[in-house]
Amino acid sequence: MALPVVLLLLCFSVRVESNLFLSDRIVKLPGQPQVGFQQYSGYVTVDEKNQRALFYYFAEAETDPASKPLVLWLNGGPGCSSLGVGAFSENGPFRPSREVLVKNQYSWNREANMLYLETPIGVGFSYSTDTSSYEAVNDKITARDNLVFLQKWFVKFSQYRNRSLFVTGESYAGHYVPQLAELMLEFNKKQKLFNLKGIAMGNPVLEFATDFNSRAEFFWSHGLISDTTYKMFTSFCNYSRYVSEYYRGSVSPICSKVMGQVSRETSRFVDKYDVTLDVCISSVLSQSKALSPQQVADNIDVCVEDETVNYLNRMCRWLSMHAFILDYELLDLEIPTIPIVGRLIKAGIPVLVYSGDQDSVIPLTGSRTLVHQLAKELGLKTSVPYRVWFEGQQVGGWTQVYGNILSFATIRGASHEAPFSQPERSFVLFKAFLEGQPLPEAF
Repeated sequence: MALPVVLLLLCFSVRVESNLFLSDRIVKLPGQPQVGFQQYSGYVTVDEKNQRALFYYFAEAETDPASKPLVLWLNGGPGCSSLGVGAFSENGPFRPSREVLVKNQYSWNREANMLYLETPIGVGFSYSTDTSSYEAVNDKITARDNLVFLQKWFVKFSQYRNRSLFVTGESYAGHYVPQLAELMLEFNKKQKLFNLKGIAMGNPVLEFATDFNSRAEFFWSHGLISDTTYKMFTSFCNYSRYVSEYYRGSVSPICSKVMGQVSRETSRFVDKYDVTLDVCISSVLSQSKALSPQQVADNIDVCVEDETVNYLNRMCRWLSMHAFILDYELLDLEIPTIPIVGRLIKAGIPVLVYSGDQDSVIPLTGSRTLVHQLAKELGLKTSVPYRVWFEGQQVGGWTQVYGNILSFATIRGASHEAPFSQPERSFVLFKAFLEGQPLPEAF
């Protein structure tokens, strides 16, 4: 259970000062190397009656933060911590290493002021004093809470109110990001507050059937399942049918048989979030329950989660990074967010969808198909034909751009959590996105 903010402030060595935002300032994280940028953390109450509060961690840009954009990062799940995963395992300024933190040289705060939000309530530090609130969480409530959080956060950090703002995230944030962005545009019709400049989503859940059913082809094409199993997987029980049956508590005999065969052939010793990555035997990925119900023991990122949890537990023993696994209604998952993305594009908001190409959970083939279909529906012509892009002297991935507003890109060799497995390539992609520049086509 999340504890009062005073404990958190003590845990993170925060010095209380008079100004609103300074009261959340972190003097130094335990075991942290010396840095020149400011960090903040704390709670923003989004529902006074039920004491629903969202926790944030904010790392200002390494240099000249006043000139850099503000980027909100949301991890998915539902139930995945943006602090423990996004900030400390992916694109934040530090990575845990035994009892200390080491600098992440490809941290996204090199180019932006990075705001990590623990959402929905019940994830990580975010909490409600009314525990029944955890059972009622859905996408609509989450989007509303996130909007209220930003409104109140801008009161505390008023210097960022007119700053260019980008909303980013991965996995189930394919729901969180566009839903929040649409609410922001609606709010701006009444009161101009959000200077939204674009959204970016990595390996996102955008359309249930297309995203989930693309796994069969990915498994087969990467040699993880046999020809016979691939035929069963596509003919008798696809993955979207199985997940629907599972969450409704009535898995049919045929689906049970097919998924049993798929599980045996793919093996629990292959990381489904990166099929080329070795597994960390002791780690359990929090998103597995939501996205792969029968494979909760799947692993990712070779013990980075263990390092993160061990670090945070050593410094704050009461923290349980994955204490809550939210029981979302399947209805939320099945409602596509791709139409919302289309409305954002019509409103002039640039959209980037990127995929780590070694992820079998939300494979690149599904995302690529959805982006292409959306471009066709919107009448967007190809402005950058499908081509390679470079990071240094190596191919960073492939990309295609439609109408200079909708972009798709792969990150070569990257997992579901691309900024961890391919940090330099992810950083190149992120920088180009912020600057509205094409990805490098030469070296």
